[in-house]
Amino acid sequence: MKIRILAFLAVFLPCLALSAQEEDTTLKLWLAGKTVSSEAVAHYGLARSFLAMEIPDDIWGRMQGLTYKDNPNIGRKDLRYLRLLHWDYDQQIHVGEMVCNAAIAHELVDIFRQLYLAQYPIQRMVLPDKYRADDEQQMRANNTSCFCYRAISGTTRLSKHARGLAVDLNTLYNPYVVPRKDKHIEIQPKTATEYANRNKSFRYKIDHNDLAYRLFTAYGYQWGGDWQSLKDYQHFEKDEAKITKRARDNRR
Repeated sequence: MKIRILAFLAVFLPCLALSAQEEDTTLKLWLAGKTVSSEAVAHYGLARSFLAMEIPDDIWGRMQGLTYKDNPNIGRKDLRYLRLLHWDYDQQIHVGEMVCNAAIAHELVDIFRQLYLAQYPIQRMVLPDKYRADDEQQMRANNTSCFCYRAISGTTRLSKHARGLAVDLNTLYNPYVVPRKDKHIEIQPKTATEYANRNKSFRYKIDHNDLAYRLFTAYGYQWGGDWQSLKDYQHFEKDEAKITKRARDNRR
């Protein structure tokens, strides 16, 4: 009897392994931007749908010369690739992706998992490399992203995005608004003029009552909508001084 059981397991267990391998292959086909069903998400589970990992070779290759440029400040080992899910305003589920600083990878997974469970609408979440790392173009597309090695707009100072410590969320509807000395108001993206008026109601709007605002600030992020000299309504950033020792250890 014991021999028969062992023989059965010898046949059956490889089948289980093959099944898991097939599921992993299917998940790899969940490319960013792909629409997936709630049934598929339930089947694979949230633990496999929300992941932080070292940056895969193909993704790293795509980033070269675009969101990533050779520099002395941050390298591949300091960054993580996130696979996330998000709902859009039309109640469709999409696969999202993001590159961020390793020190905040797990908390971003937590934040976006909570946003997903609340069916918080995020229209698009792909790497800025799809837009040739052109911030104006990705903002016009209402894209949500994190890492991009670049300077703050209009300056030579590195942005928090260059450290992978800032997230821009639903960027068309939550623009960057800067009053200039000549009394001209600069709005980025240029197509977001109507959304600079925060007294209006519209989809994807971030304010103090918004769930994303409440979650990010609860995790110690600062919202650009609270800044005085300018307003960056899409922007949540983490001060490196607020990164915990446990989070720093995630970089190793």
